Amino acid sequence: MSHPHPELSAPPPLPDGGVRVIPLGGLGEVGRNMAVIEHRGKLLVIDCGVLFPEEHHPGIDLILPDFTAIEDRLDDVVAVVLTHGHEDHIGAVPYLLRLKPDIPLVGSQLTLALVEAKLKEHKITPLTLGVTEGGREQLGPFDCEFVAVNHSIPDALAVFIRTSGGTILHTGDFKMDQLPLDGRITDLRAFARLGEEGVDLFMTDSTNAHVPGFTTPERQIAPAIERVFHNAARRIIVACFSSHVHRVQQVLDAAEESGRKVAMVGRSMIRNMGIAADLGYLRIPDGVLVDLNRLTRLPDDQQVLVCTGSQGEPMAALSRMAGGDHKIDVGEGDTVLLASSLIPGNENAVYRVINGLTRRGADVVHKENALVHVSGHASAGELLYCYNIVRPRNVLPVHGEWRHMVANADLAVQTGVPRDNVVIAEDGVVVDLVDGQVRIAGAVDCGYVYVDGSLVGAADETMLKDRRILRDEGFVTIILVRDASSGAIAAGPEIQTRGFAEGQDVFERVRPKLVAALEEAQRTGTQDSYQLQQVIRRTVGSFVGNKLRRRPMIIPIVIDA
Repeated sequence: MSHPHPELSAPPPLPDGGVRVIPLGGLGEVGRNMAVIEHRGKLLVIDCGVLFPEEHHPGIDLILPDFTAIEDRLDDVVAVVLTHGHEDHIGAVPYLLRLKPDIPLVGSQLTLALVEAKLKEHKITPLTLGVTEGGREQLGPFDCEFVAVNHSIPDALAVFIRTSGGTILHTGDFKMDQLPLDGRITDLRAFARLGEEGVDLFMTDSTNAHVPGFTTPERQIAPAIERVFHNAARRIIVACFSSHVHRVQQVLDAAEESGRKVAMVGRSMIRNMGIAADLGYLRIPDGVLVDLNRLTRLPDDQQVLVCTGSQGEPMAALSRMAGGDHKIDVGEGDTVLLASSLIPGNENAVYRVINGLTRRGADVVHKENALVHVSGHASAGELLYCYNIVRPRNVLPVHGEWRHMVANADLAVQTGVPRDNVVIAEDGVVVDLVDGQVRIAGAVDCGYVYVDGSLVGAADETMLKDRRILRDEGFVTIILVRDASSGAIAAGPEIQTRGFAEGQDVFERVRPKLVAALEEAQRTGTQDSYQLQQVIRRTVGSFVGNKLRRRPMIIPIVIDA
């Protein structure tokens, strides 16, 4: 089983007839999914999603794939195939199309509708090609066949890519729910047929590969949701992903049964459910859905709100309710239903929201105390079935953290895939399929690209480190005024601090040391402002580190007057 090496060099040119896979996101992380397939000088992109920031990304709105590896080859991109409409698969499309707006987007009806609505906000009108399961399209040298898969959003597709250099089956995100709410199951007959034809490389969803058995069917959570509606004394507030059509459908059905009215809260929730309803993927019972203003005038025991914020996002509606910063004032007797699983890395943020809501008197129902959500990803038992049906020659686990991909690779080996034919890679590691065998060919630059307000790519790790220091350690400003002609200290040093529990008088103890260090610098001929700033930074930093056990940001300012 091969794996990337930190010192991989740039890959050589792709051998004639070979197929190259360049993962630009989604390998080693949950989100930011994007893979580039290269063959005969042309590129096919599969998915283009975002990663949501965590606590160590202060001030960041979104994290994008790094397009650097293909930025000078956008004319070679024949299409972007979108497997489904979740943000971690379509969220970065506007940022790619900013670079070249006429790249065709290929996907199912709902997926394209969701991405078109997103692009409208960016004032981009895309070229689109709608496809359905069983359909087949020639995209440059890539012959693509689309296969129905079941996921936590309707209309998801896997894609089978035929090339003269080999075949690739990319599952997208999927599971094998045998009784899905919309009746659309993963097409295992098509998987078997493609397996008989021959799958040279199987790129398969790893998110739940470490979970034994089979993923719980969606239908099994309906009784738990119905119990919530039966037992709730006052309002019910449901938080889920803004694209989780199936879950919203269950909430609407439960509301109709219990005589309650429903209002959507949040721009993305209103937009996406409107699209799903218009296209027939969401059935809205007559009279159940109302706007928020009308809902709030009804008795509390008739109100249901559906909002975003199930992952603890700071600006989402539910987080603001938990902090008392929303017009919906959550209180005693309200029931909050978190109808989503935890994305790895979001646990602390979600528990903070749960604690905040509980402190305000709400009864919070979530995955740990009730069966109110099931995963949208195949567990180990389902993946084993797929490996035995498809019988791939080579495997590249995708979509998951390192532990998920290792678990997925182990499943492939257990079903008979030779260990040397299973590649565990990470973002930027280039994998070639040549003469039926995969191998790691090198690596391309593939860092995080941060969306920071209106800026894309301007923020970097150095800036985030500064923000973390300011947030966690505080800062010290030292202002010194020098006589411009003599270089002697005319005023100061004045010390100002922010973010310290210790009083300002503590820093008076460093002033004599600082004056002595500056005088010594003058005696040795140091006149340059930058060098004096470094003297100040070292002296104050040493004092704060030794005495206060802190590493604040130190900002020395030297003014010549």
